[in-house]
Amino acid sequence: MMDALFSAWSTSRPLRLSDKLWRIHWPVLLTVCLLAGIGTATLYSVSGGSFQPWAERHTLRFLVMLGIVVAMATVRLDVWMKLAYPAYLAALVMLALVPFVGSEALGAKRWIDVGPISFQPSELMKLALVAALARFYFQLPLEKIGKPQYVLAPLLLIGVPVFLTMQQPDLGSACLFVALGLALMFLAGVPLRYFALGGLIAIASLPVIWSGMHDYQKRRVEVFINPGMDPLGSGYHITQSKIALGAGGVAGKGFMQGTQSQLDFVPEKHTDFIASIIGEEWGFKGMLFLIAIYGLLILMMMIMAQRCENRFARLAIAGSATTFFLYVFFNLAMVTGLVPVVGIPLPLVSYGGTSMTTLMIGLGLAMSAYVHGRAGGR
Repeated sequence: MMDALFSAWSTSRPLRLSDKLWRIHWPVLLTVCLLAGIGTATLYSVSGGSFQPWAERHTLRFLVMLGIVVAMATVRLDVWMKLAYPAYLAALVMLALVPFVGSEALGAKRWIDVGPISFQPSELMKLALVAALARFYFQLPLEKIGKPQYVLAPLLLIGVPVFLTMQQPDLGSACLFVALGLALMFLAGVPLRYFALGGLIAIASLPVIWSGMHDYQKRRVEVFINPGMDPLGSGYHITQSKIALGAGGVAGKGFMQGTQSQLDFVPEKHTDFIASIIGEEWGFKGMLFLIAIYGLLILMMMIMAQRCENRFARLAIAGSATTFFLYVFFNLAMVTGLVPVVGIPLPLVSYGGTSMTTLMIGLGLAMSAYVHGRAGGR
């Protein structure tokens, strides 16, 4: 069926390699390079003026992944479509294996170790979920999108990884799956009445959700409401993060001049709370600049999606843009105390191999969709 749906689009002329490279949206790649550069500079700062142990690895990972993005952009779009469901199933199997073979840290099993390499299957699932939903809606006729049975199928694609992730437990990734999946359903054209009904069901289910949460998750919510209840325990992260942000003021203390970072008051300063360091060193102006860069990146990617004629291409690009948005939103909301601490990194700025790999592969898929999903080429 997919071949039949793809046949009209595939009659376009094959693109030469030079055509594909010309069609790449280079301003987007320059923007992600700027973000990675900000990450390198901040990691250099938090390590006391040294490229070890974080800044050098962060830079090398990004350069490798940047090459992979360009290489992925040259691959035909139908290749990614055919891999969408197998990738989703593979990620699902890895999620299911985490409780049995995963490595445990801080009371949760979220990582799988393969020799010297450790990876988080929930990160890979975010990419696989976007591809699977994009393929599902590519194959689905427009007149069927609003029918109940065709709303349940994508909900199942979202719900299974959410259930498996909650077993680890990983509330942050589960929330991202829900938000990402529902956003793609909305962009695909699912009627608003289903979202309204889902919202009412979610509100009614809050007591059940609360009773099913682990003690440390309940503690995070309680500390979110009142950080002062445990300032040296569960509330320590957010308290120190707010102190760092407040200390930066409007203009910041200057590069490598932040006392909260240099004196190691901010926990996870190189990963989840790296935005606090940027806020302390560069102040409110620096944070606005950082948010503006992310906003520009997401805006350019959404414009890329609008320019594509192929529905799979549009949803793949929009899904990648939405992933960036959700990472940025949850991370900045977390470090400013607007949401509980959920352990979500700042895209391309925080240190972390799995999250960078996921985001850059998603960007590579989006770039392939942009190169091949427009008129005049395949």
